[in-house]
Amino acid sequence: MAATGESVVHGSKARPQDLPSVDKLLRLDAAQALAAAHGHTLVAEQARSLLDHLRVLALAGGLDAGSVLPEALAHELATRVQARLSPRLRRVLNLTGTVIHTNLGRSVLPQAAIAHLTAMMEGPNNLEYDLAGGGRGDRDSIVEGLLCEITGAEAATVVNNNAAAVLLTIAALAGGREVVISRGELVEIGGAFRMPDVMASAGAAMVEVGTTNRTHLADYARAITPQTALLMKVHTSNYAVEGFTASVPESQLAELAKERGVALATDLGSGSLIDMSSYGLPKEPTPQEMLAAGCGVVTFSGDKLLGGPQAGLIVGSRELVGKIRKFPMKRALRLSKLPLAALEATLMLYLQPELLTRDLPTLRWLTRPAGQAAQTAQQLLEPLREALAPRYAVTAEAMLSQIGSGSLPVDRLPSAGLAIAPLLPGKRGTGTALEALATALRELPLPIIGRIADDRLLLDCRCLDDAADVLNQLAALRERITA
Repeated sequence: MAATGESVVHGSKARPQDLPSVDKLLRLDAAQALAAAHGHTLVAEQARSLLDHLRVLALAGGLDAGSVLPEALAHELATRVQARLSPRLRRVLNLTGTVIHTNLGRSVLPQAAIAHLTAMMEGPNNLEYDLAGGGRGDRDSIVEGLLCEITGAEAATVVNNNAAAVLLTIAALAGGREVVISRGELVEIGGAFRMPDVMASAGAAMVEVGTTNRTHLADYARAITPQTALLMKVHTSNYAVEGFTASVPESQLAELAKERGVALATDLGSGSLIDMSSYGLPKEPTPQEMLAAGCGVVTFSGDKLLGGPQAGLIVGSRELVGKIRKFPMKRALRLSKLPLAALEATLMLYLQPELLTRDLPTLRWLTRPAGQAAQTAQQLLEPLREALAPRYAVTAEAMLSQIGSGSLPVDRLPSAGLAIAPLLPGKRGTGTALEALATALRELPLPIIGRIADDRLLLDCRCLDDAADVLNQLAALRERITA
């Protein structure tokens, strides 16, 4: 192994025997400092991995002699240790134009939820302890009162996501019996989660009625038999059928269900707790409206339009929710203390509805005027042009955002952002240049995620609260694209 300060002939290659042993590498002062900071086990593991990698390169004749100098080895060892300790789950900047992006974590928690979650995780809490009575409590009680107050339900319970909420509802209310559902509502959501499969997993027999585009009340009425336990409605939030269509509103189904002595459940999916149209957004059905229409059970998500953590919320009548809560499967699907704390704090924000557009990130971004996004784009325009010159051209343009996560799939929100195009003679190499830029943006300390469309990389500014998050990284971006 070359000693510190020993000259290395430029272009010379190192041999396997030039590499130090693991022990010798770990005796370097820099390695000792790493071990003191991070422990011997991790540093030794990374030292072995480093030397194994360099040995393969040396055997192939592709290892520069400078790579075996102590300073180079120490630097690479430190880099590997840091990389190993870097979490896989990282914060990113969502400039895709999709506000509730499934691949980017869906809704962003409000600060109130983050603060409450942190406080509850710093020590023991009363997750299942009744502070008033001094005995065992029920974790559902933490949010049940809030959900009932906000939605008008008699009772409520929560599980780990809406898929679980639907599965549990069907299993508890219709296991071993029949569930009647319209063919037009046999949806599939992400991850090949299909309603027919849910029915089978819940132990229920699915009875399809109507057609893919038209279902009538008489179809449901004819399908009800002594084996029928549940009528099921599914809000088709992740696609839209237009034209010659017909579906039965919950209010009519509720009358039929009551007359025939069966339950009625509705899966709202996105589940907004407020009237979105009051903010100038497309209308989405709310749990409050479904309960008022006579639904016995309503299920919806916590991390979509509600703006909270991943959770499946079940609200409805005291009798039906009671059956769901007591069903054995409930324990396997219950919420842990982390999302429960975040959900409680998020729901608390709905007690002050006038402040939601300020305090709830999802609603703030959905209601952000296009003019504000345009102002942010103008702040970034010239600095980004300078950082990407002369390889790319940057323009500020009007754009169309979408809500995302299956919510209101055909509706678009006027927005603004930056469009980046490679400066190339002709279109040859455009795709490669755009992928290289997208990769460079993802490799930044705070990764920036845009979208490629029409031979350009688009950065929609709707969800960018602080332009400094981009501006402070432009020097690093320039280094990456010029390397």
